[in-house]
Amino acid sequence: MQIGDQKVVVLHYTLTDNEGRVIDKSDDGSFAYLHGARNIIPGLENALTGKSAGDELKVSVSPEDAYGTRDDSMLQQVPKTMFEDSSQIAVGTQFHAQGPNGEMLVVTVMEVHDEHVVVDGNHPLAGVDLNFDVKIVEVREASEEEVEHGHVHGPGGHHH
Repeated sequence: MQIGDQKVVVLHYTLTDNEGRVIDKSDDGSFAYLHGARNIIPGLENALTGKSAGDELKVSVSPEDAYGTRDDSMLQQVPKTMFEDSSQIAVGTQFHAQGPNGEMLVVTVMEVHDEHVVVDGNHPLAGVDLNFDVKIVEVREASEEEVEHGHVHGPGGHHH
């Protein structure tokens, strides 16, 4: 069976940057997603379309087809008084914040100053070329419930 919309795909993957540093990999040996439901980045999903169980491939994905390019307008100075406990603020700490349109964002602390903090609302992988080493383990039809919910359910159905 070939990978296409409304198919459940199970795969093994290792994700590296252009310097060969491992960014992520399938922890328990496999990762399952619903193809066509925007569960993975577009560049990888497009590369997997039409492939079958047993196929192995290397996929390079540009930032535009992954988490986007870096946007300097996503850097913002925030007064320390906006934080409940400013003693817990350190470079690299991540917080949830509300974006300009009410959406939830994860922001990363980039700088800490006496009166303010500089946070970055870009995805941590924005601007990064991503390299996937993928082995497709299984391709199956998605259940009606999985299609309706927009994601794969584990053994025994959904738990949400």
